[in-house]
Amino acid sequence: MAPNATDDSTTAGETDDLRVGRRKAVRYIVPVTVIGVAAATIGLVPALADSGDPDLPKITAQQLLDKIAASDVQQLSGTVKITTDLGLPDLGGLESGLLSGVAGNGGDGSSADPSAKLTELASGTHTLRVAADGPDRQKLSLVEDAAEYSVIHNGKDVWGYDSASNEVYHATTDESAGKGAAEAEPPATPKDLTEDALKAVDDTTSVTVDGTVHVAGRDAYKLLIKPKQSGSTVGAISVAVDAKTGLPLKFTLTPSSGGAAVVDAGFTQVTFAEPAASTFDFTPPKGAKVTEADEAAKDSGKPGAAGEDLPKDLPKGLEGLGGSGGLTGSGEEPEGFDVLGKGWTSVAVIESGGKGVPSDSELNSELGSDAGGALSGFLGSFGDKVSGKFGSGTVFSTRLINALVTDDGKIYVGAVTKDALVKAADSAK
Repeated sequence: MAPNATDDSTTAGETDDLRVGRRKAVRYIVPVTVIGVAAATIGLVPALADSGDPDLPKITAQQLLDKIAASDVQQLSGTVKITTDLGLPDLGGLESGLLSGVAGNGGDGSSADPSAKLTELASGTHTLRVAADGPDRQKLSLVEDAAEYSVIHNGKDVWGYDSASNEVYHATTDESAGKGAAEAEPPATPKDLTEDALKAVDDTTSVTVDGTVHVAGRDAYKLLIKPKQSGSTVGAISVAVDAKTGLPLKFTLTPSSGGAAVVDAGFTQVTFAEPAASTFDFTPPKGAKVTEADEAAKDSGKPGAAGEDLPKDLPKGLEGLGGSGGLTGSGEEPEGFDVLGKGWTSVAVIESGGKGVPSDSELNSELGSDAGGALSGFLGSFGDKVSGKFGSGTVFSTRLINALVTDDGKIYVGAVTKDALVKAADSAK
């Protein structure tokens, strides 16, 4: 659903202007992408685990991986409880606007756009209601105190509805391309998260079976995934796999630094009965503002679309940024893109075309005094000055993703510690 940067009527000069604008915006957006990445490797609060471990037949790690791969659950309904703890500073209400910009909304689109709205899952605790009936019908509802947000995929139609603002976002999927609506948005269930995690399994990874557990009234095996390398911010990933269906019921990512889980998702209730057909029906309410995806795509040249110049193939922990549904938009690789290292300690290098972290005056000039001042204070609240063979720059940190923005405009980003990030930057010199 990502918009194209230009169309056939765009002149060469206009194309250059758009590219310069987007590359300049990368300089502002990438530190905030430290949050956005968490929407792509999004995690979710522990599911309610029943007392007492079930007595299940012995199984090897490979057999459990095969069971997950063979899982073919087409129909389900349930509730997922979500908590994400990235260790970010208090954003004072700035967070939602920043996340919307990272997701490509740019602040000018619909509040019902899933690519912007679902980034709210990047922090705090949330409750989701989910339903699925085959590959062409899914529904996800984010339940809030006084409002509800839903994404409904029914055939070719994808609807987003925000009851708080009474806004509707509508898009159509390209069935000939084999792309479902769920593939175009951030992962938000244990199954989505597990699929992303299993992409990281290679010779730099330890995979074992870590006993059994009850989750949401179901017997499950626990799969434990751990990096073998030091320097990764990922300590371990634990997945509770339904013993009968092979469906992941709970996903927990704990950081190498210790403490509470960074991302943790789990069903608190689940049933595999066929949902009622009416579950996936949607008609825009009377008086609702309806935004069509094609209309929103006309704003693709604005700074909010800066993600289109980020790379498609990223290191482990950053895969969610790539592809048509990630924060990268088109997925085209920018000039100068490279990957340092391998496995869990690999680091992406991006040429922003800028001059490091912008000053207060630059931010105020580009974004307006209010927005510029707020973003400047936000960036300064969790950025650390560092130096090395690469020169000098600022590291923006969370408990999962770190990004180094050098004073000469290069950006190093990965699920690695600050020391590992600086070491990677030094190795490039």
